[in-house]
Amino acid sequence: MSHSLEKSISTQRWRRRKDARPGEIVDAALTLFVERGFAATRLDEVAREAGISKGTLYLYFKNKEDLFRAVVQELVLPELDKAEKMIDSHDGSAEALLRQLVKEWWRNVGESRLSGIPKLIISEAGNFPELARFFVDAVVLRGRHLFVRVIEKGIATKEFRRCDVFYTARALTAPLVFSVIWKHSLAGYDKESYDANKFIDAHLEMFINGLRMTSGK
Repeated sequence: MSHSLEKSISTQRWRRRKDARPGEIVDAALTLFVERGFAATRLDEVAREAGISKGTLYLYFKNKEDLFRAVVQELVLPELDKAEKMIDSHDGSAEALLRQLVKEWWRNVGESRLSGIPKLIISEAGNFPELARFFVDAVVLRGRHLFVRVIEKGIATKEFRRCDVFYTARALTAPLVFSVIWKHSLAGYDKESYDANKFIDAHLEMFINGLRMTSGK
């Protein structure tokens, strides 16, 4: 192989590696934030997990708060984007959509590493209020509105009875948040078996039965 060809291949690999670095850093940060918490995670540890120097990390992220925002923007918000598209394209019943939305949330968030973020942000909110405010604005409110939209659709089609949609959406999502917090805190100490999917199925049955329009309503 000629020297010029070797140099060209090396340059291409370096460029691919350079382009991949932000994603690798974000991925490493998520792993350590979930395992250790935000306050206890050091940027040199994130760099080591990502296989880069700490100086290289600073080329992409100015501080740990900036890195946490990147974790949310790169890994969490795309899940909300997918959920919004699912709602926009759905042409079936509101009940079917509600079930699908909850199940997809659990599959893509509850059963992934992203499930550690709610516990992380709740435990760190008092010490990092700006990050907590960012998370509520970017994720919590937007996610809650997804469920509000589906409940409003069910009311409009007379599948669901009239209710306070915002508090009803809170009531729907609270057990989901509980499930991921439980998973990352007390689940390992519970002597009784716990199947999160069965829990979610039971919650959905009770919730949808309570929402269904009854005769004469």
